[in-house]
Amino acid sequence: MAHGSSEAQVERCARVVDDLRSRLSERIIGNRDVIDLVLTALIAGGHALLEGVPGIGKTMLVRTLAEALDAKFTRIQFTPDLMPADVTGTTVLHEGEQGREFRFREGPVFCNLLLADEINRATPKTQAAMLEAMEERQVTADGTSRPLPRPFFVLATQNPLEMEGTYPLPEAQLDRFLYKVLVGTPSQEELVKIIGLSAGAEHAPADPVTTGEEVAMFVRTARDVVLTDDVREKIARLVLATHPDREGAPESVRRYVRHGASPRAALAIAMGLKARALMAGRAHVERSEIPALFGPALRHRIALNFEGEAEGVTPDSILDDVLAAIPLR
Repeated sequence: MAHGSSEAQVERCARVVDDLRSRLSERIIGNRDVIDLVLTALIAGGHALLEGVPGIGKTMLVRTLAEALDAKFTRIQFTPDLMPADVTGTTVLHEGEQGREFRFREGPVFCNLLLADEINRATPKTQAAMLEAMEERQVTADGTSRPLPRPFFVLATQNPLEMEGTYPLPEAQLDRFLYKVLVGTPSQEELVKIIGLSAGAEHAPADPVTTGEEVAMFVRTARDVVLTDDVREKIARLVLATHPDREGAPESVRRYVRHGASPRAALAIAMGLKARALMAGRAHVERSEIPALFGPALRHRIALNFEGEAEGVTPDSILDDVLAAIPLR
């Protein structure tokens, strides 16, 4: 990484992230790891999928982050009757001084921070409307491609699939999320604090911590953080070990996994390591942070076979076996 201005950017990013973490922790009791993963995805320039039962603060987390960013925020409540045009936009007939003409009316996806609330309640057709936006940062309608604002960051929430009225996200769309973050139920101590917070005085919106333009600059700076050859090789070994046909794959992978993680999983770990270095005020990555990113980057990218599903095996247990089989040192 270049010196001078980049060193100042590293220091500035670390301060901003500390402020964002403090702001989120005031509203979100517990779930420190969840907050760190969301901020990691933000600085890495990727999207995050938050999964958990209703009422545990997923939407509050995204709303609080939106308040802390001086950027355009929109929310889409995904429902079974939501249509693709309700997300991306549509062409409408406009009556002007020059007569009638067709104009494109932008949908809510044209923003910097998008909350896709309960995304797995929408039909697969509407879910697919998000694919191009998330991958290409653009929307194509009537043969014309329109770029989305930068930065463009999707935070989606979903309920566990066994809940009524949910549709599983297609594998291609799951792969677009940098991380899948599991939001757990609070402990008794945390729940007591949540009750006190909710029953207290209403919070007035605080001043933003940073801007969308500055976040976009942090994303560019993170990409310049050096990732050494040995760390790249370690990431590659770990990801390939999730494939049942690869030498070195643990027994549980060979027995229960239908297909392993895609190359995007390796990129998600690499970009997360770079982002975390920047967030900590460092210009170099730490391989010791790989385990914290390994599960979130891969749990939605491996598919279990019938035997694995029948025996109740979880992706996280498989990934724990992979980490145990391939030491970091």
